[in-house]
Order: sequence, then C-alpha cells, then structure tokens
Amino acid sequence: MNWSFQLYSARNFQPWDKILKMLGDLGYKEVEGFGGVYADPAGFRAEMDKNGLSMPTGHFPIDMLENDFDGVRKLADTLGVTTLICPHIVADARPADAAGWRGFGERLAAVGDRAKNNGYGFAWHNHDFEFKKLADGSVPQEHILAAAPGIGWEMDLAWLVRGGSDPIAWIERFGQRIVAVHVKDIAKPGQGLDEDGWSDVGHGSIDWAAMLKSLRGNTPAKYFIMEQDNPNDIKRFARRSIEAVRSY
Repeated sequence: MNWSFQLYSARNFQPWDKILKMLGDLGYKEVEGFGGVYADPAGFRAEMDKNGLSMPTGHFPIDMLENDFDGVRKLADTLGVTTLICPHIVADARPADAAGWRGFGERLAAVGDRAKNNGYGFAWHNHDFEFKKLADGSVPQEHILAAAPGIGWEMDLAWLVRGGSDPIAWIERFGQRIVAVHVKDIAKPGQGLDEDGWSDVGHGSIDWAAMLKSLRGNTPAKYFIMEQDNPNDIKRFARRSIEAVRSY
C-alpha cells in the first residue's frame, strides 16, 4: 500500500522542497495537494518527481470547482491529480435544514458530472459538522450522499468521530462510496493540548488497526492519507504515523 500525506499538515514547516525530501526519505509515495501548494504547479511537480512522490488526489474549493473548472483542470493535469476533492463549505454558507443540504449535494453532483466528463474522479471530504443532527434528526452527510449518488467520499475518520458518530457504522453503510481516507488520530485525554487535540497516528485514541481492517474489507478506497491539522513537530508526526500504520 502506498501511504499518502496531506500537505496541509506541513503548511507551517516550510520550505516545501525540504518537506517533500523528508516525506520521500520516510517512505511516502504519494501526497495530497491543497491551495497552499498550487502557486507554481510545474515547479512543485518537479520537486515531487525528484523525491519519488506523486499527487493522485488534490483539494479544490467549491467556488473554484463551480466557477473555474478550467483552472482546476490545468492545475490537476500539471500536478498529476486524477481525483478532485471538495474539502469544505464555510460556516456561513452551510444550509440549516435537510432540504438545504440536499441542494448542496446537488451542486456537488453537478461538479462530479463535469469531473467525470473530463476524465477525473470526484469526492466530498467531511469534517464534523456533517454529523451534527438537524431538526428532523437526520444528519447532513446522509443528504449529501443521497443527492449526489455518483460522487465518492473521502472519509476524514477522526472528524467523523469528533462529530459524534461511529465510523464503523458509516463504513458498513456507505463503504462503496469511500474512495479515500484521511488517516488521522485524536489525542488521548489530557494530551495534544498544543496540537488542537490531535495526535500522531497510532498514538491517540482511535483504534486504527481495526479501522483499517474495516476499510480494507468494505471499501474500494485506494488512497490512505496521513493528516494532522496542527502538529508541533512535522517530522515526528510523519515518521511515527507511517511507522504505526505499516504495522497494522
């Protein structure tokens, strides 16, 4: 299995050429892009190539996907991205009810159709808010997936847990929609206080051995992407995380 690394994790540990060398040296084969690495796609691609890294997945904001798809396409093709992922919707733009979330899902479905017609995969990436109950008892993620049956899901498993849901139940229910996974860990009580409560993978409170077994058995996911939203030591996080998952 080729373990990937979400470059957002390293945004505070520049320069990028040193980050890419570190990841290659640690045995990573893939990275996942985000807006902070798209300024010079040709230059970034050259640094990836130098370090034996590819970028099969990349995050692109909903506004760009809807309003500048040609720009997305040019970035993706230069960097080698084959699966486009919409990672977020800002708080003040989030719907308040089930109908609103179905409408948002329909927007994602339209982007997914355009992506497919241009030869790309497309997926939605969750945070915690998609699992907060609405007034009718349903949760947004249900409506997003139902309204966009043709798109994939990049499951951020730790955010799902923070949202109060059981990841195994979601994997069993929607496993065939999961095309990528953010492999992220939540710190044990009293730990990770200076890292927003996150942890190196395998050193926190999530049973990643069990989660990976379920994901491998119930999903077609090809991309398993290490992430930590606010690490205080990027090399330690990258090293300990890949060491942990290799043992599962």
